[in-house]
Formats: sequence, structure tokens, C-alpha cells
Amino acid sequence: MMKIQKLIESSWFHNFIIGVIVFNGVILGVQTYKSLSAEFLGLLDTLDSICLAIFVIEIALKLSVYRMKFFKEGWNNFDFIIVAVALIPASEGLSILRAFRIFRVLRLITAVTSIRRVVSGMLHALPGVGSVGGLLLIVFYIGAVISTTLFGQAFPQWFGNLQNSMYTLFQVMTLESWSMGIVRPVMEVYPYSWVFFVPFIAATSFTVLNLFIGIIVDAMATVKEEEHHVLEHEKKNFTNITEIRAEIDVLNEKLDKLLERKE
Repeated sequence: MMKIQKLIESSWFHNFIIGVIVFNGVILGVQTYKSLSAEFLGLLDTLDSICLAIFVIEIALKLSVYRMKFFKEGWNNFDFIIVAVALIPASEGLSILRAFRIFRVLRLITAVTSIRRVVSGMLHALPGVGSVGGLLLIVFYIGAVISTTLFGQAFPQWFGNLQNSMYTLFQVMTLESWSMGIVRPVMEVYPYSWVFFVPFIAATSFTVLNLFIGIIVDAMATVKEEEHHVLEHEKKNFTNITEIRAEIDVLNEKLDKLLERKE
């Protein structure tokens, strides 16, 4: 069992799994080209099955070593679900599962530490992002009510009702054709409408969205700091174990000398 644990925790095995994930992702992408020959598509299906078999073997080895401790790690559960879904036969009723095979590429999140840190930071930032999202929703609702009241009669396709106004303001926030496509036509009828649109863009695009970025960056820094503390703690434990082993070796040497003198 120790040999299997050393195998699955070795760097070369880790890199091998990353390579298989990338290779499998390329295969699934090439399979979307239906103009390829049937023989080549059949070869790709075989290679895809081999990749899936490797993933199953990897999960089985980890389960044999860690047993139920395997499921205590959230990323392991993520890997297990993706591989388990891939094993469900894609019959007519479940043919959509063939399209979901590309989700195996998401295993790169668990395999590559830097990507995993980014995702952990984003998950860590969810409470703050939710608060900023609530603030953004309030700003959108107020803006939609104002724009519907002011511009709805002349531009019903953009501001005819609340939902149309919110969608139009979302387009304005993303700065997608906001000036020539929306604001300038509105200004031809309502010359002072820029008094509404300019503050709205400043409040959403330049302020609230930057709050999203700031919260995520701060959360990523927090996750990185926590990982650093964990590594430092593990190093201290390793150092303590090494020192204890050295003391035990010294005591064993002294004990051997005492036994030799008695003899």
C-alpha cells in the first residue's frame, strides 16, 4: 500500500495525469469536426476510452490508499463526480452526456496548483461578491425605473418596460455600442440624457465592477497566505520529527554502548 501511495503522490504521476487531461481535452475538441473520416473518429473514440480508463484507475488507486478520507477533500469529490458521470452510458435518453465529457478538462483545476488557488480565491470571495452584486442590482433597478419613465415613450424597444430597460442598461454598463448605439440616439430626442447615462456608467462600470475585482484579488491573497501558513506548519512538523528521530538515534547509540559495557 505504501508503494501505491508513493506512486500517486509522486511528481511524475501528477504530471502524467495533467498530460492525459490535456490530451483528452484535445481529443474531445477534434471529435466535434464531423467531416473527419469514420476511421479517424473511431480512433479518437478509442483514445477517449483509454483516457477515461486512466482516470478510473487513478481514482481507484486513491480510494484504495485513502479510503473514506478521500471524500473529506472537496477537490477529490469534484474529480470523483466528473469521472463517475463519464461512466454513465450515453444512450438516446442520456445522449447529452456525450457533450458533458468535456467537463473532464475541469480536472485541470484540481491538478494544477495555481489554477486551484485562483478558483479557491473566487469561492472564498463569494460572500463579498454577493454583497456587491446586491448593490449593483439596486443601482440597476433605480436606473431602470428612471430610464423607463424618462425615455420609454420615445424608445420602447430599449426602455419600454422595466426588463427592457435593465437589459439596455446592462449593455451600457458593458460599454458595448453604448455611445453610438444607444446614448447618442437618445440624446437626439433628449439632449440632456447624458446627465443620467454618464453617472450610471461611472457608478457601474468604473466603480462597482472594480469592487468585484478588488474583492476577488483580496480573497486570492488570503487563500495564498493560508496555504503559506499551512506549508510553514508542515515544515515545522517535519523539522520536529527529524529532530526527534535524531535524538532517538543518539539514545539508541548510547543504549548500545551501555549494553556492550555490561557484556
